[in-house]
Amino acid sequence: MTLAEKTELEVERLPLGARPIQGTCQLFLVRHGTTTLNVQNRYRGRRDVPLDAQGYQDAVDAARLLSPCGLSAVYTGPLRRTIATGQIIADEALVPDLRILHGLNNVDYGAWEGLTAEEAERHDPRAFAAYRSSPEIAVCPAGERLMDAQARITQAVELIGVRHPGEIVAAVTHAVMIRLLVLGLNGGGGESWRIPVGRGSLTSVTVREGQICVNALPEGTDVD
Repeated sequence: MTLAEKTELEVERLPLGARPIQGTCQLFLVRHGTTTLNVQNRYRGRRDVPLDAQGYQDAVDAARLLSPCGLSAVYTGPLRRTIATGQIIADEALVPDLRILHGLNNVDYGAWEGLTAEEAERHDPRAFAAYRSSPEIAVCPAGERLMDAQARITQAVELIGVRHPGEIVAAVTHAVMIRLLVLGLNGGGGESWRIPVGRGSLTSVTVREGQICVNALPEGTDVD
């Protein structure tokens, strides 16, 4: 069974109203849907680009997969592409409002925002080499340290766990943030931290007493 199939089965086995064991928060991290910069394979970072038509379909697909779970809350980062994805999920799940959590925001790519990987490498080869294979020391030029971004997403997930023990929650964020969280929890060396994270895909984690556990990795082939 693939990890994608495992994720889908885990979602489907959570009927409406079902809850995790007492004190445990079941959290589904959702990557936002497609944007034009995804299609062009350019670093989005904090650029507030909207979903395109495929992106809305990605969000609908995620919402339909999550709707049987009985979500208690939907969190999202502050950018339009995450808010739009989160709103579709919340509407499908009959969750009355979105909760903006800035810890879910994307990495600040600084001077790399809007560039392709090839252009970013030409801009600063040394920084780009660190970004690809040494995230523990990588800093985006005029932007954010990856370990600072990792700390943000970890703290955001811990906070959601504290707020929602015994509940099922969705949180919409960005591919690199999911990768950094998984790296911090599961480790990995070299370029292996850049796991595939499909647009609109789900990453299943549990949070209990401050401890985060990855249950299932996301589907997809995107390693941008």
